[in-house]
Amino acid sequence: MRRLIPKLKTIWASWAGLKAFNRLPLREKELVFYAETEADWAYLNPVLHALESRNHLPVRICSDPSDSSLRYPKSFFVGLGWTQSVLFRTLEAKAVVMTLSDLGTSHLLRSVNRVHYFYIFHSIASTHRVYRQKAFDAYDTVLCVGPHHEREIRRMEAVYGLPAKRLMPHGYGRLDTLLHDIEHIKEPFIRSPGAPIRVLLAPTWGDSSLVNHSLDSLLAILLKAGFHVTLRFHPMTRRHLPRLAEELAAKYSSAGNMQIDPLINTTQSLLDADIMISEWSGAALDYAFARLRPVLFIDTPPKVHNPEHDKLKLPYLEEEIRGQIGRILPPDRIQEVPGVVADLIAHADDWQERIRAARGATVYNVGHSGEAGADAILESLSALG
Repeated sequence: MRRLIPKLKTIWASWAGLKAFNRLPLREKELVFYAETEADWAYLNPVLHALESRNHLPVRICSDPSDSSLRYPKSFFVGLGWTQSVLFRTLEAKAVVMTLSDLGTSHLLRSVNRVHYFYIFHSIASTHRVYRQKAFDAYDTVLCVGPHHEREIRRMEAVYGLPAKRLMPHGYGRLDTLLHDIEHIKEPFIRSPGAPIRVLLAPTWGDSSLVNHSLDSLLAILLKAGFHVTLRFHPMTRRHLPRLAEELAAKYSSAGNMQIDPLINTTQSLLDADIMISEWSGAALDYAFARLRPVLFIDTPPKVHNPEHDKLKLPYLEEEIRGQIGRILPPDRIQEVPGVVADLIAHADDWQERIRAARGATVYNVGHSGEAGADAILESLSALG
C-alpha cells in the first residue's frame, strides 16, 4: 500500500496538470516547450531564455514530477503513460518545441489539431545511425546543430521520398551552456602538481555502452593507477539499471577516489575533469568542444538504431571526428589506459587548436545558438500567420 500511494498521487497530479493546461486559453499557449525528462532543458533552455528575453513567454510542459521547471509560471506536469499520450494527441497550440525523437512512431503521436513541430537536437552526432530511421519524419522544422545534419536529413528525404522539412542553422545549446559557465561562473579545475589526475568516465547507454564492455575492469584499472574517477551514467542507463550506480559506489568506495555524478544536467563534472573517457557518448563531444581538451575513446561496437543507415552512403560524424579530438583504444587494450591518459594530459595544450577547428567546422553559431534558435522559431511562426 505504501508503494501504491505515491504512484496514485503522481497519476492524479498528471491528470490535474493536463486539465490545467487544457483550460489555458489558446492565445496563451501559442508556443509550447515540452521536456520528457529534466535533462531535456539543457538543450531547450538557451532558446527558451532567448525567447523570454524578447517578451515571448512559452508554456512549459514536463513529464518529470521533480522537474525544477515547475516553479515557473505557465508550467504543467503531465506525467508519462496515458496522460502523456492524451496530451500529445489532443494538444492545442500554434507550435511545440521538443528534443524528443521518434514523434509519431509509437504512442506519442502528432496532435489531431493543427500544430507546427520544432525539433532541437540533444546530440551533435549524425542522424542516420544512432537515431531510428523515422526519428525526425514527423517534424515540420528541424533546428540543426551543424551542416552534417542538413546533409543527412536532405539525403534521407531523397532516399525515402519524404516531403522536405524546414531546416534551420541553429547550433547546440548544451555546448553554449558549458562555454557560458566556463566564462562567467566557474573556471575549470586546475590540478596542482602531484595531485591525482581527474577522470570523467561517461558511458553512453545501450549495447555500445562501457556498461556492457568491461566497465568494472576499467574502473579497477583507473583507481589502481591512482586517478580520481567521476562516473556519470546516461539517464537511460539509470532508468534501465537503477541500482548499478549504487552497487559500483559500494564496491569501490574503499578506494576513496571515486564518486558518482547523479546530475546529468550540471556542468560541474565536465569542468572539473582533466580528461574524459567514453566510447560513443555525445557527452564526449560536449566535453572536447567546451574544454578544448582531448578525449580517450574506448572502441566498443558503434551505436546502431537504424539498420538501414548505410543506404544514405554518408559518413558518421561521431565516428569520423574521434581522431580529431582524441585517441581511440580497442577494448582488449584497456590495460594501457593509464599510460594513454597520462600522455594525452601531458600534451593537452597541443590539442587545443585542432579541437577548436573541428568545433568550428561542426557546430553552427557557437556561443549564440539560443538567439539563432529563437530567430528561427519566430521566423517560422511569422510565416505560419
